[in-house]
Amino acid sequence: MTPRAALLVLLMLLLHPISALAHALDPGYLELSAMGGDRWRVTWRMPDLGGRPMAITPELPTNCTADAPPEPHFDGRGWSTAYVATCPGGLAGGQIRIKGLENTRTDTLVRYETAPGKAVTQRLTSGAPDFTVPEDPGRLEVFTSYVSLGVTHILEGVDHLLFVLALLLLVRDPRRLLWAVTAFTLAHSITLAAATMGWLDLPSAPVEVVIALSIVFLAWELAKPAERRDQLAVRFPALVSFGFGLVHGLGFAGALREIGLPRGDIPMALLSFNIGVETGQLIFIGVVLTLGWIARRLLPHVLTASLWTNRVASYAIGSMAAFWMLERLYAF
Repeated sequence: MTPRAALLVLLMLLLHPISALAHALDPGYLELSAMGGDRWRVTWRMPDLGGRPMAITPELPTNCTADAPPEPHFDGRGWSTAYVATCPGGLAGGQIRIKGLENTRTDTLVRYETAPGKAVTQRLTSGAPDFTVPEDPGRLEVFTSYVSLGVTHILEGVDHLLFVLALLLLVRDPRRLLWAVTAFTLAHSITLAAATMGWLDLPSAPVEVVIALSIVFLAWELAKPAERRDQLAVRFPALVSFGFGLVHGLGFAGALREIGLPRGDIPMALLSFNIGVETGQLIFIGVVLTLGWIARRLLPHVLTASLWTNRVASYAIGSMAAFWMLERLYAF
């Protein structure tokens, strides 16, 4: 337990820059909504960089023409504009490129419809800033695309990762830890599916507040000596993890709704996104455990004050989570 708690100090130093750069590294977003015939409504959103739009520009297939887009407006987070493009013969076989993306550290989510209601999502990165629109996107393309989106979402979701990290630090027994992580997985899978399918609909603002509150709860427990911790959390960590996992699943669902689902392959896309989330979560757990193993060998004499290191860990996690909670409460 002590090595893992001390390890958090290192992890927080790594995570803090990620949090601080979150706004600068927000992804771009390009949406092409089929309007019927040969017309598409193009919605383009650029990340904010120092008060100006990031220098990235969408390039549509060569058969597409459009008037000069209106000047982008700032929406508090990014810069958006919209216009109509005419693409005789459709998008299939054409190349979509984000010019300038190769010079950035961000990515761009492209959601396009080959026909009204037939949407596909593609993620472009600095290393792969373009793609060719397939003639008929198959189930394999849907699967790989949404797995990638799920992995990206969980690894960029610092709040979700901090919850998992706090759980790793709090639960000592490997068997109970396994059950706790499994319960978290099962719970967020349930609410992710229910919310995405429209069976459960809650406003995003209170959901985000409770997600932050769940991290504060684990940080509070981590700060206490073992004998003073909440007995429910000590004896049944899987139950607590399951309860908070239900709320985290609603957060995942909110992100998935923003991405959109292909009308004809909703079950496949939902399953793929959830697999991606779990893959990202397992990657994170593997990194934490590996760093813990390294720390135990490099710092065997430093990792001795269990209560002190637990408190440092809990204050680091709790401070960030409390800030998020107040920020989200203010946004109500």
